[in-house]
Amino acid sequence: MAKRIRIITDATGPVEVELSEDKNPRTVEAILKALPIESVAERWGDEVYFETPISMGLENSQEVVNEGDVAFWPPGSSICIFFGPTPASRSSDEIRPASPVNVFGKVVGDPKVFKKVRTGDKIRVELSQ
Repeated sequence: MAKRIRIITDATGPVEVELSEDKNPRTVEAILKALPIESVAERWGDEVYFETPISMGLENSQEVVNEGDVAFWPPGSSICIFFGPTPASRSSDEIRPASPVNVFGKVVGDPKVFKKVRTGDKIRVELSQ
């Protein structure tokens, strides 16, 4: 069974994320070592992102992602949760980060629940039981 983390905000409650250890194993390892992470959410279009204490470079990075992808954005040392187009998207059905990201997980269930999160909301990431 794949490992999972839980992302928690007051607006969403706990949301499970299934980790993709085969795609970006170094990124998954760095995320797991840093847990628990507490931060402040930012919004950028239909993306929630937040700073982490993690510092690492690109690993099998992507310029376009899918709805529900959870990724690490090296330039901002941030975790990003994608649930729709961003200001960088080139069409209404494209999800494009500000720059390439390391996708390391997928939201279990409906990622659009993150539409409820606002800039300034507290956010926590922990290992799921």
